[in-house]
Amino acid sequence: MDVDTTQNYTDWLSLTQATGIGPAICNKLLIEFKTPKAVLSSNHNTLRQFGLNDGSINSLLNPKQEQISTILEWLNQPNHHLITYLDDDYPELLRSIQSPPMILFAIGQRKALGYLHFAIVGSRNPTAGGKMLAEDFAAELSRADLTICSGLALGIDYHSHLGALQADGSTIAVLGNGLSSIYPSRHKKIAHQIIEKGLLISEYPPDTKPSPGNFPRRNRIISGMSMGVLVVEAAKRSGSLITANYALEQGRDVFAIPGSIHNPLARGTHSLIKQGAKLVESVDDILDELSPMVNLVLNRSSTLEHSQSGYNELEPDYKLLLDSMGYEILSVDRLVELTGLTADVVSSMLLILELQGMIESQHGGKYCRCS
Repeated sequence: MDVDTTQNYTDWLSLTQATGIGPAICNKLLIEFKTPKAVLSSNHNTLRQFGLNDGSINSLLNPKQEQISTILEWLNQPNHHLITYLDDDYPELLRSIQSPPMILFAIGQRKALGYLHFAIVGSRNPTAGGKMLAEDFAAELSRADLTICSGLALGIDYHSHLGALQADGSTIAVLGNGLSSIYPSRHKKIAHQIIEKGLLISEYPPDTKPSPGNFPRRNRIISGMSMGVLVVEAAKRSGSLITANYALEQGRDVFAIPGSIHNPLARGTHSLIKQGAKLVESVDDILDELSPMVNLVLNRSSTLEHSQSGYNELEPDYKLLLDSMGYEILSVDRLVELTGLTADVVSSMLLILELQGMIESQHGGKYCRCS
């Protein structure tokens, strides 16, 4: 890494690894200061205005250099990447969710970030039929140029990655631990195969050990970067349903394969179908439903370069925010009142719209729409 890249990474790590500063607060700080470097150049009194306590401020302004140096050494290895929220290749769909990860650690082919992603999840203890379905659907969706996204867990996750690789497709595994180790360890072989065709991703620093609390949280990334989620088999209480619920909150399509009423692993998928998930019998059921969104994603990068055409392609909440703003200079709190959206959602959307050139930040944390 050159000097500028090293300093940029150091700034991002200082911000994101500070005690008590999660994605939501990072979002607010970046909206105000634009870059991590500017945040780190601030002072105690200014940072307190963002709700940071003295412990968090001290941690932010006096980062643990030894920890950062260890991560920088990890990043110096071949095909090791740090993807930041402001990078051009940060996944567009992931950027739009509530509390997106500010940084992602990755190993493999960085270009896979720009592919169209689709998630497949399910039981850690699937039936033989469930394993076969996961592989078959992953393979066919890969042949339709979708990159399969899953969690490298036992069961359906593993067979989804395997199906994509067998079809010579790309696949992304989102881990709930740091990338210095593979969990579960029995999946080291397929993890190396994934690196050759896609990516291993984690929001956690490389040396982070597996922890039960990490895995539900990582599920928001699996669904957030994907256009839709297919649940193959899931019990009534299943981690896969957490991913499906995240997908629904994020406005993604949820698909479910039905099963026998006597199969306990069909109860979760049947419950999703009752709640409005789309019943799937073939890959065409998924592709037909995704077609409009695929076209939107493919066109977004070019249409958003022009604010008017970009407006026409925006999701409803983004249009609501811009319409509520009009051409007045308004604060985040006022926009929350006008739209009925939460402060975290509004802050995230404002940053995205500013990056797209549709709004401009003003003095005092206020915003106005570009002409």
